[in-house]
Parts: sequence; structure tokens; C-alpha cells
Amino acid sequence: MRIGIIGIGGVGGYFGGKLARQYEKSGEHEIIFIARGEQLNAIRKNSLQLFTKEGEYTAKPKIATDNPSEAGVFDLVFFCTKSYSLERSAREFISCINKNTVVIPLLNGVNSAERLLKVLPNANIINGSVYIISHIEKSGVVKQEGGSCKLTFGTDDSESAKRYSYILDILLKAKINAVLANKISEVLWTKYLLMCPIGSLTSATGKTYGAIWEDLALRKKARDMMLEVVEVAKAHNVLLPKDAVDKAMDMVAGFDYNSKTSMQLDRENGRQTEIDALTEYLCKAGKDTGVPTPMHDEIYFQLRI
Repeated sequence: MRIGIIGIGGVGGYFGGKLARQYEKSGEHEIIFIARGEQLNAIRKNSLQLFTKEGEYTAKPKIATDNPSEAGVFDLVFFCTKSYSLERSAREFISCINKNTVVIPLLNGVNSAERLLKVLPNANIINGSVYIISHIEKSGVVKQEGGSCKLTFGTDDSESAKRYSYILDILLKAKINAVLANKISEVLWTKYLLMCPIGSLTSATGKTYGAIWEDLALRKKARDMMLEVVEVAKAHNVLLPKDAVDKAMDMVAGFDYNSKTSMQLDRENGRQTEIDALTEYLCKAGKDTGVPTPMHDEIYFQLRI
């Protein structure tokens, strides 16, 4: 199979790197990295250097390119871009994706598959989600710092999910902590339940996970914002487990005191943020379904300024 990884950042670098390392010598599958600029140049020169909790690796893809004609047609492709680059990347590599290509977005947010379907109406698009803390340390080097490194993908029914068991085998063979789900919407919204409120709140206040947790007023606000997400999910016919908010709050408590969200770091460093897939989407989804989201609305207004 020809497997494309579009975006070799923290997510694409980790999961794509493990795939490239596993299949480089066997040739069983061709792993194609889609990268840009200095990241691409460094990978072409020295391969991808991957530093993980498990060890240090060098991963060499079959092809590393930013050229669709050089990449060729994919049998399977993972989109690992930032949310604001999703449609542009899909349009750029549309010639590499046909009706037989399985497309799996691994982005933050809950509507990546819907967005891709508008650009790639004939592709076989299913959903995916990852839990990982990783980043580009320098060009050609990706460092994983934490997280379960879990990759979940699938559909919302068991029969259709079974069709993708071969992808699970490919991932597991590469020693990736992968799960094939038949309730993928629940998986996406459960992650979103944590990321949207906390990413929004840390970005608006400039406070770390620990500072949010120790401030009782902010801790309550975080929980109340999560309850807004639960209601919007319900309006989208996704019923989250009764203890979902409690578990999400436990995760907040478990982070290192000085840890910051990626959205917060991007905002502090003057980079474009994923507010479109997080705060903005929640507010719009609330309006579209008639679910009040006053706390997210307030923070969205603040973050837009």
C-alpha cells in the first residue's frame, strides 16, 4: 500500500515516523511524507529524527516531498495538518486521492471529516483522533513529551468499521497504540470536551493547567464550559458518558502545573491558532442547534480581539 502522511509536525512526525521506520526495509508498504520548507529539506538530508518516551529513532520515508505529482496516488492518507490548513492541503493534493483512497484526518476538533468531504467528495473519508503531546524541536526533529500516543479511527457502526481492520493491522505492526472504533463520534467529542474549554480558557487567561485548577472560580468555569460542550454534542446526537466531565476534569488536575495548551502557546507566540476548530466551532454549532453557549461566546469574543 501507498500511505501518505500530510503534515510532518508533532502528530504526523510521531505516527508517520513509526510507520516509516517499520516498513522502510520490508517494502511491504510505501510511506510518503508530505512536508514543507526546512522540515522537508532536513528530512531529505538526514531522515526524520524521532525522540520518544520509548527511545530515539531515525525514520526514512520512501518519498519526502511537497509535490503532488512526485507523491503519486495514495491508498491510505492521514491528514496531520493544523485545522486552518486542512482545506488548502486537501485541494493541493487532490490529484493524489481517488475514490479508493481511505482518508483519515487526525486533527483537533470534531468536524474534520465533514470539511474534507466538501473538498474530496469522492474519497472514502472516516474519522480519527489522537492523544499525544509532541512537537517539532527543530527542522527534521520531532519530540514526543507525553500523552498515551493513542490513535483511534473508525466509524459509528460496527459493520462498516470492520472494513478497516487491515488498517489497524498496519498500525499495530508499526507498534502504534491504535484502536478501531465503532463509536468514533463519541471518541471525537470526548477529546473535544477537554480541548475546547481548556484551550479556550488558558488562551484567554494566560494561565497554565495548574493555575486553572488551583483557582476555584476558574475551575468551576472550566467545568461549566464542559457542560456546554456536552449539550452541543447531545444536539448532534452524540450522548457522552455521564462521567465524561468528571474524567475530563481529572485530566486537567493530572497535568503538570506549568503545562500549557497548544492553542495558548500559539497565541502567546503570535502564531495562528486553531480557534476555528475549537472555540469558534462550538459557538457556531450552539447557535445552529439552539443550544446556549454563553461562556464560550464570551471567550470567543475576547480571543477575536
